[in-house]
Amino acid sequence: MKETFRFYKTAAGKWYIDLPEWGGNTEDLEMVQGADTMLDKVSGHTNECYLEMSDEPFDGADRIKLVQDLTNTLGGGNYVMETYKGELVNHDMWLCQVTVDVFHDLPRAIYVSYPNSK
Repeated sequence: MKETFRFYKTAAGKWYIDLPEWGGNTEDLEMVQGADTMLDKVSGHTNECYLEMSDEPFDGADRIKLVQDLTNTLGGGNYVMETYKGELVNHDMWLCQVTVDVFHDLPRAIYVSYPNSK
């Protein structure tokens, strides 16, 4: 699956993934523990960005690699974003259990590009 997702930052400075079909609590969609600071960088420190993401490699994509599966404890997993636009960053982040809902599994890697970035 390859899909483009919108992320937005609230006036309170919290990042969320925009999932209109989400039936759960909005707080479950908050991006925290490194995912938020990654979105600050990707967005150019604005309040919105779009990421094209897939669990399969595609041309021009950076890889976010699973380093610890937390499905049976906290949920989700610890990941490292190895590169950003091809440059080494090794940015650690936790992606919550919503990742499983989006990808229908906890991907060993998530491939990402930035369709609206300069």
